[in-house]
Amino acid sequence: MSLWGGRFSEPSAAEFKQFNDSLRFDYQLATYDLQASRAWADALAQAQLLTADENAQLQQALQELQQGVAADPQLPLQSDEEDIHSWVEAQLIEKIGATAKKLHTGRSRNDLVATDLRLFCKAVCAELITANLAAVQALIKFAERYQAAALPGYTHLQRAQPIMAGHWALAYVQMLQRDVSRLKETQKRLDVCPLGSGALAGTTAPLDREALAHSLGFRYACENSLDGVSDRDFALDLLHSASTGMLHLSRLAEDVIFYCSGESGCFAMTDKISSGSSLMPQKKNPDLFELLRGKTGRVFGHQHALQTTLKGLPLAYNKDMQEDKEGLFDALHTYLQCLQMLTFAVPELSVNEAHAAQQAALGYSNATELADYLVSKGIPFRDAHHITGAAVLYAQQQGQPLEALTLAEFHEFSDTIGDDVYQVLELNYGVQQRSALGGTAPSAVRVAIKHANDWLHAAEAASKHVRQARLSDANKICDLIAYWADQGENLPRDKADVLQAIQSFAVAEIDDEVVGCAALYVYSTGLAEIRSLGLFPQAQGKGLGAELVAFLLWKARELGISRTIVLTRVPEFFGKLNFRLTVKDKLPEKVMKDCDICPRKHDCDETALEYLL
Repeated sequence: MSLWGGRFSEPSAAEFKQFNDSLRFDYQLATYDLQASRAWADALAQAQLLTADENAQLQQALQELQQGVAADPQLPLQSDEEDIHSWVEAQLIEKIGATAKKLHTGRSRNDLVATDLRLFCKAVCAELITANLAAVQALIKFAERYQAAALPGYTHLQRAQPIMAGHWALAYVQMLQRDVSRLKETQKRLDVCPLGSGALAGTTAPLDREALAHSLGFRYACENSLDGVSDRDFALDLLHSASTGMLHLSRLAEDVIFYCSGESGCFAMTDKISSGSSLMPQKKNPDLFELLRGKTGRVFGHQHALQTTLKGLPLAYNKDMQEDKEGLFDALHTYLQCLQMLTFAVPELSVNEAHAAQQAALGYSNATELADYLVSKGIPFRDAHHITGAAVLYAQQQGQPLEALTLAEFHEFSDTIGDDVYQVLELNYGVQQRSALGGTAPSAVRVAIKHANDWLHAAEAASKHVRQARLSDANKICDLIAYWADQGENLPRDKADVLQAIQSFAVAEIDDEVVGCAALYVYSTGLAEIRSLGLFPQAQGKGLGAELVAFLLWKARELGISRTIVLTRVPEFFGKLNFRLTVKDKLPEKVMKDCDICPRKHDCDETALEYLL
């Protein structure tokens, strides 16, 4: 069924229809088209452009279609409709007759497809964040397992300095953390609803577009109808995030391929993620990682294709924009699949620790330690660098490592070198010295793993139920604080205080309903306290309290806070979250601010705990 036939006196040619129709790929938007249509029907009813009975008919039919698509996502492909919008309308007419023809009142396929695509991108963006977090968790576990396993580090593909395998894995954790950050920024820019923009000039229907946007889960309605129907920046943002994420996966894959090679042999793969050769029986190939590397170019290409499509388009909608979907769908599916495969593959990797340690000691990787040793003896670094280079050249000519040179041989280059040089040239010595923040020493890696786990827990919380509080949450926050104040667990706070401190609060939601809150209070000394933590009884036992704490701890880290405290009657809860006991005497800020006005001041039964960031 065509949505535009009245103007035409003859049907489209079959050749043109095949070239023009998009159902073969935009059927993937069926769920979102039905979601948008249900919200639109409600909006039309509120504007009195549909009766209550007509809206009820439409809602029932749309729900039945949603159930059908959920059971068989390819259901629309059983028809010969032009696009997903035509399919929905045809199905509605078949179910409820003429009432279905009223649904399109005041809207266009232009604003509808822009809305569908945004809803799709929002859903996939959330999936990609979850998949990235799973990959981060797998890499952190690898880092924990091999935090003290030596590995040769390279620059210019030449052995450079020893590193810990855990340090190597955490480098990719950092990259994936940035990928999550990029996706979250993309989510924010996605959160704008174009529905109600019409074809390009807006709708004549007297709708509350902000309410319509909120009913679809968007934060805002777009403020310009021309931009609303023609904007595809959100798709480019998501493709950019996917391309950068794939770039990181490709780099990781290249490292793994190299470390698994016969020339390196530092890593090993299980048979689960390896393949063989049809001719050479000895081969064990890293095909999974080669595919991660190979699929990256495919995602890059889709980003460039959409940029090229959009670069010369005038406002507003043009049929060229139909080309925004196939590449976007494929790129996002590819990225998601690659993240999932990485998460599956990392636990199947192992470090050949003894061999890797031997490899890490080769290539004169302790030369920098010799230069640093000379500096510690008072020799300027530039001179120390020259002396070390000459010693390395001599050792190479002798076919010996630096540590095999005799003291007499060392004296040929500098009389400053003593017997104590040999301990400096040992593999573990140099690694252990790199204990500063960000270094490869096992002690630094342990700190980095803790920070990575803290970030992961906060990011998981933010991707599930927890978010920064907004002014509109103030009433719910006050209700929560009042409830627990009545139970004697919290100090009461009035609404003015909550509004003034709204930036310090985080809230937990279930089905878009605020069911918990907590605040991060920062004292003038730089100490922070987690307080006003509470959940409504029906929300307890779901892990939301731990998510709120994790979210606020990460917020404290971002603020540069090094110590966060809590006073509680449930110390075991915070103990499970790695808080440790402290004493109130170490918390003069808290005592002065709240304890003096607490009705239980002289009979306090709260336990003080702290978390060092």
